[in-house]
Amino acid sequence: MAIQSGSFQASGSSSAPEEGTVKPERIVELTGDVAMVTREKVAAIRAITGRTKMLALNALIEAARAGEMGRGFAVVAGEVRGVSNEIETISNSLESELAQRVDSLQKLGISLVEHMRGHRLVDLALNAVELIDRNLYERTCDVRWWATDSAIVDCALDPSADRCAHASQRLGVILSAYTVYLDLWIADTDGKIIANGRPGKYPVTGRDVSRERWFQDSLATRSGDDYAVANIATSIDLGNRPVATYATAIRENGLSNGKVLGVLGVHFDWGPQAEAIVQGVRLTGEERAKTRVLLLDREFRVLAASDGKGVLTEKLPLQAGSRRDGFYRDEKGNTVGYALTPGYETYEGLGWYGCIVQQPM
Repeated sequence: MAIQSGSFQASGSSSAPEEGTVKPERIVELTGDVAMVTREKVAAIRAITGRTKMLALNALIEAARAGEMGRGFAVVAGEVRGVSNEIETISNSLESELAQRVDSLQKLGISLVEHMRGHRLVDLALNAVELIDRNLYERTCDVRWWATDSAIVDCALDPSADRCAHASQRLGVILSAYTVYLDLWIADTDGKIIANGRPGKYPVTGRDVSRERWFQDSLATRSGDDYAVANIATSIDLGNRPVATYATAIRENGLSNGKVLGVLGVHFDWGPQAEAIVQGVRLTGEERAKTRVLLLDREFRVLAASDGKGVLTEKLPLQAGSRRDGFYRDEKGNTVGYALTPGYETYEGLGWYGCIVQQPM
């Protein structure tokens, strides 16, 4: 739970980084190809020198049998054998030196690929958490704006049946235009819900929310610029759906410094909105089958997952330390890229992380 403040500003938009068409692993593959070709060619040279040395030996034997007549031929055969030995020495040296250099090149290529892929995952993770923060920034604007609506203010000031019905109708109109919300609640200063936008679907009128932190923190706000936000949690009153609740005080005459009359709570439909973020990260077809995109809270609890697993129940052992972003290889050999929220506009964020876990490609 957190209380934050700030002025209203329009949010921007962002697109995911463009995907390259060349796999960085191709560098390592080509290095492996060079190593294989080197071994094959050196083996071929050795085979040829072996045959040449055998021919030279046979020639020397035949020259010896020929006696004086084969002496000149024996000199040539000896030279051929000497050249074969020199070629063998050179091929051995070539194989040794190339093997060392190819091995170094391969290690360098692997390091370069890991570096490139790791930084790409960091960028994707940052983009994911930025997108959700931009979305949630708009929720902070919505709740502070709607809390100044005359129908909502009048209902909190005098919760008569007519005014509560009118406020409920007004909240329903808002919900018809803002489909990202499950419901909007008006509570009096004692914490009793006196009106909501979808009474037919969510009959919560009369429910006591005085013990909810978002309600308590909203009452404690200093001005209409402040708001409270709750951790993502499943709401029994909203069909056991995961919600992000943003709330603020309703003030007399809708003034920023007016007397507190009640609390407006808006319940963001977390599930589909968060899923759109984690599913929307730009990955190739091959990557998507081996990649898990996550949103984590400050305690590394999984808030959203592209595979739909562990949401609100799993805690990822993220090795972030004191770094705001970075990547590493975990004990399973996966590359993990992460980025801490930078916030957006006046929304500082809640210490959430974007995280990408990718199996070896």
